[in-house]
Order: sequence, then C-alpha cells, then structure tokens
Amino acid sequence: MSKTTAALLVKLAMTLSITAITLGAIDKVPGAWQLVIAVLGTAVNYLLGDLVILPVSDNLMASVTDGLMAALLAYLVDLLVPAFTASFMVLVAFTMLIAFGEYFFHQYLLKSEKVAP
Repeated sequence: MSKTTAALLVKLAMTLSITAITLGAIDKVPGAWQLVIAVLGTAVNYLLGDLVILPVSDNLMASVTDGLMAALLAYLVDLLVPAFTASFMVLVAFTMLIAFGEYFFHQYLLKSEKVAP
C-alpha cells in the first residue's frame, strides 16, 4: 500500500469518527449518511484542501478551509436529503473538529516526502 493511500485511509477514519461523534451521536443522522459525508468530505478536502490550498497557503488557513468545506458539504446534504438533519451547533462543532484534525494531518503531509502534496 502506498503512503498516499495509507494517509487517505487515516484521513477517512478521522473524518468518519468526527462525523459519527457530531452528526451521528448528537443529531442522530443515519449511519449510511455519515459514511457518505465522510467519504465525500475526505475526497473534497484532499483534492481541494490538501492538493490546492495547502501548497500555496499555510497550515492554519488550509485547516480552517477544510473544516468549512466539510460543514458546507454536510449543510448541502441536509438541504437535499430529508433523512439527514444537522443542527447549526452540530455543524459548528463538526467544522471545528475537522479543522483541528486537519491541522495535524497537514503537519504529517508536509513532513512526509512520499505523500502528496
């Protein structure tokens, strides 16, 4: 398994854990939708946050952007899917926890020579 694949699996596990803690445990979002948010959030945050924003910005800006993108994604799913309901405070907590986790994930990415970026 490549280092990039391993890093993406760690990022997915982190995102899924945060999704389960916030959206699942507090707002009782069904598990299938938690998985959808985690997979989409991981993909969007990696493609935009880690490959585009992080190389041209600093870690803090990229982490905050990743948190906001994940929350925006969850909010859009909330608008489109009746079975998915996320309260404002849970989205705020989700944003902050994703940004916090991404900050440390970015430190790993920046130190590792075998993982993009």
